[in-house]
Amino acid sequence: MENLERKNHWENIYQTKELKDVSWYQRTPETSLNFIQLANLLRSAKIIDIGGGDSLLVDHLIDLGYLDITVLDISAKSLEKAKQRLGDRASNIHWIVADISNFRPSRKYDLWHDRAAFHFLTDETEIENYVKTVQLCIQPSGILIIGTFSEQGPKKCSGIEIKQYSETSIYERFMSYFERIQCMKVDHQTPSGSIQNFVFCYLRKFQKS
Repeated sequence: MENLERKNHWENIYQTKELKDVSWYQRTPETSLNFIQLANLLRSAKIIDIGGGDSLLVDHLIDLGYLDITVLDISAKSLEKAKQRLGDRASNIHWIVADISNFRPSRKYDLWHDRAAFHFLTDETEIENYVKTVQLCIQPSGILIIGTFSEQGPKKCSGIEIKQYSETSIYERFMSYFERIQCMKVDHQTPSGSIQNFVFCYLRKFQKS
C-alpha cells in the first residue's frame, strides 16, 4: 500500500468510527502497561507510542506520572480525537503525525512502544527502515515493547493485509541490536467479541549500540 493511500485509509477509519467500535480498542492496555512498569523508568523518561492514535495508553501513562510522552500516528484525525478526550492534559504530550515507514525522529527515546503498527509493514524495505529507525532512536539500554498479530492471529486488520510473527521471528528482526527479555502470546477480545492472538516482545537495547 502506497503511503498516501495508507494515510487516507486510516483517516477515513478515524472519521467514521468511534474509539469503542474499532477492533483494537482496550479500556486498559494491561500487557503494555505491565511491560512499561517492568522497565522501571524514571518518570522523566522519554516514551514514544507508535501508532497510538486515540488509544487510552497515553491516559494511563499520564496517570502513572510520566512527564515526557510522545504519541505518533499516521492519522491526524486520531490524534485530534485523543487531544479532545484529554482536554487540558493534551498540552503536555508531544503529538506527531507521521507514517512510521519513513519516520525519522529528532530525538532519542528511553522506551519505544508499538502495539499493532509494525505488523502493517509488509514490504521488506519498509520493515528494514523501521528496524533501522528503532536502532538509531532508542537509547543504549533503552526498551522496545512491540506487539503484533501472531501466527495464530488474523491475517488482515481493517481490510489491510498484515504480516504475522512468532516469538522467534519478531525477535530475529531486532536481535542485532537488542536482547530478548521476555516474549509472550496474548489474546485480545475485540468489542465485537472475537479473539485476536498477539505476540508481544520486551527487548532491551545493547549498551554498546
